[in-house]
Amino acid sequence: MLLLDCVERWDDEQILCVASSHRSTSNPLRAGGRLGAICGVEYAAQAMAVHDALVRTKEDGEPQRSGPGYLASVRELCMEITRLDDIEGDLAVSATRLAAHSSLLYSFVISTDRRILVKGRIIIFVAAQQEVP
Repeated sequence: MLLLDCVERWDDEQILCVASSHRSTSNPLRAGGRLGAICGVEYAAQAMAVHDALVRTKEDGEPQRSGPGYLASVRELCMEITRLDDIEGDLAVSATRLAAHSSLLYSFVISTDRRILVKGRIIIFVAAQQEVP
């Protein structure tokens, strides 16, 4: 499930992505014909995953492998709206890396036209990569 349209910019600390999939009637996160604001957490998690892969990319363009990531915690979640599907503009999904060790800690903000819609912090637990014989 790909929710983000593109990466607008990124550096070692943060990423800014753009999404329009919140308006799609075929968005797989829709329930009862609507896309609740809580789904913004998935948009943010996808931006985090893209950022982590970009940061871990070697000079030859190949990303360093890591184990699978699991959503461990969502903190300080603030939803200024109840649903995303009625937002007319594109979503700006920004994520800032706060820590990266065996887990990833990011803060995120989802906005449109400089209006904050959803924000919070996410911790992703990254499992150890299994060696393939």
